[in-house]
Amino acid sequence: MPRKTPSHSTTTTPLALSELHIRLETLEKEHQSLLKQIKRKRTELKNFVEQMRSLATDVFHRATPSFQKMAELDKEIHTLFNEIFSTRKFGKQTQKNIEAIYHSLQMAGIISPKSQNEQPDTEIDELFENSEPEDDFSQENAEYRHQNWQAQQFPESPSVARTDESRKIRQTFLRLAEIFHPDKVKDSETQMYHTEIMKEINKAYQDGDLARLLEIERQQQVGETIDYNSEDDLTRKCRSLEQQNEILQTQYENLKRELRLVKNTPEGAIVSDSRKAAKKGIDPIGQMLETIEDQIHVITEIRDFVNNFKQKNITIKEFLNGPAILRSLNQEIMEDMLEQMLSELNGIVIF
Repeated sequence: MPRKTPSHSTTTTPLALSELHIRLETLEKEHQSLLKQIKRKRTELKNFVEQMRSLATDVFHRATPSFQKMAELDKEIHTLFNEIFSTRKFGKQTQKNIEAIYHSLQMAGIISPKSQNEQPDTEIDELFENSEPEDDFSQENAEYRHQNWQAQQFPESPSVARTDESRKIRQTFLRLAEIFHPDKVKDSETQMYHTEIMKEINKAYQDGDLARLLEIERQQQVGETIDYNSEDDLTRKCRSLEQQNEILQTQYENLKRELRLVKNTPEGAIVSDSRKAAKKGIDPIGQMLETIEDQIHVITEIRDFVNNFKQKNITIKEFLNGPAILRSLNQEIMEDMLEQMLSELNGIVIF
């Protein structure tokens, strides 16, 4: 008796639903993983930038007295040379030789390349005067009341172009804004709560941060409800997650690139070097201050040398020979160069 071929028509729909359930579960896991990665990378970037600011502030406060001392010495040396040129008479060649020394000190970076009459350098004073002020949200609740919350009235985010990504961000923003509009509720406590949430929503939208918008949506439990027995609902949810995951992956890659760029800046390199030094128990700022103090010692000696010439305590010939401390430094430089050359020669293997 021939066998009957079993019919699969009755299992087609359940099988399709099962496949969609598996697909949805996979996308959900990927979605949650991307959100966590973005959150970690965002935190890492924020912490690194904060470390840059903290280190810069620390350097500024600890080094400012030394920088001010150097600025005072610099001004004194310029003033002394100006007084020498205006009060003493020299032969033509001697005048040129003294001017050459003055110019050489500027070219060597020992004193600033500017005359006494120029305005003093205010970079140090202005270093921390241009920081962005904290956002003031005191008027935000009133502003919400005067906005038109129709979809066509919302401004475009300046952080993103009109692409599929920006549309997805915009859609999420509008959905959350519609739910958490402060004027949608009557009691003042809930209004205040919604206002605080809207601050986060607006900031995330302005930053083009889909991950943060989705985090808010999840925290507030306002995501769409789907029927897990409906193939249409499951398909629609899978398609939505696929689009979101693609955008989140791009956002994650952008965060990684931004962190890499920040670390590769001179300021970022200083933070990295500072971390390495701290692990070895070294105070990098303290080392820098020691170097500055050595420079101050050299410049002070030069200031005194120029002042002695102005007061006629040394001869023109002695002045043209230069201060002893510079001759000593030049000798040290030459010895260091010779030592390095010998070290490199010793490293060469002759067959």
